[in-house]
Amino acid sequence: MPGKVYVGIGGWTFEPWRGTFYPKDLTQKRELEYASRQLTSIEINGTYYSSFKPPSWTKWRDETPEGFVFSVKASRYSTNRRVLSEAKDSITKFLEQGLSLLGDKLGPINWQFMGTKKFDAEDFESFLKLLPKKMDGIKLRHALEVRNPTFQDKKFYDLAKKYNAAIIYADDDDFPEIDEPTADFTYARLMRTQEDIETGYSTADLGNWKKRADTWAKRGDVFIYFISGAKVRAPAAAQALIKKLK
Repeated sequence: MPGKVYVGIGGWTFEPWRGTFYPKDLTQKRELEYASRQLTSIEINGTYYSSFKPPSWTKWRDETPEGFVFSVKASRYSTNRRVLSEAKDSITKFLEQGLSLLGDKLGPINWQFMGTKKFDAEDFESFLKLLPKKMDGIKLRHALEVRNPTFQDKKFYDLAKKYNAAIIYADDDDFPEIDEPTADFTYARLMRTQEDIETGYSTADLGNWKKRADTWAKRGDVFIYFISGAKVRAPAAAQALIKKLK
C-alpha cells in the first residue's frame, strides 16, 4: 500500500491570510481549527524560536480533526551551533517540552541547518546518534533541512539512510535540491509560490507536484509544505494540490 500524502503550510498565524484564506469574521483563536479542516497538515514553525508549555500542545491536538498531522520545526539551539555533537541537552529540552502530547498527530521533526553550515561527516553522524527513535512510546521521524551545497555528497546520503532520516527536498533558488530515498517517508518544502498566480504555482506545476507526490508515496508517507515565496498564496497552493491528489 502506498503511503499517505499530507499537504499544508508553515504555521497558521499570518495577518494577510485573514480575508484571503480565513473568513473575515473568523476570530483569531479559531484559525487553527479552521485551517486544519482545509488542509491535511501544518508545520509548526514557532518551535524554532521558542518552547511551548504542555497545555499548548494539548490544545493544538484537541482543536484539529482526526487524521490531521503536525510537523514540528526543531529548536535553532539544537542545530545552529559550531559543534553538533554537543547538542544533546538542547535536543532533550526541545523534545521534552510536550511534543508527545500530540499523540498520533505528531508527524516528522524538521531539523533545519543554516546555509553556512557545511557538511562534516563525523560531526553530523554524532548529531544523528543523538536523535531518539521513540519518545513516550511514539515513533519519531527525523527530517534534515540542509542549505549548503557541501551536503550534495553521497557520504551524507548514506549517513541519512543509515539513521532513517529524510533529507528535505527544497524547491528553492538558493538551496540544494536533493531527492534521495534515505528514509521511509518523504518531506518537501516548496518555496516558489508567486503572488500573481491565484494558486501560487501554475496548474501545470501543481500537476507535476502531484505526479512527484505519487512517486514519493510509493516509499512511504509524504509531507509537503508550501513555505515562503509569496506566503499569502501558500494556503491556496496547498488546497489546489490536495484537490489534485483526490
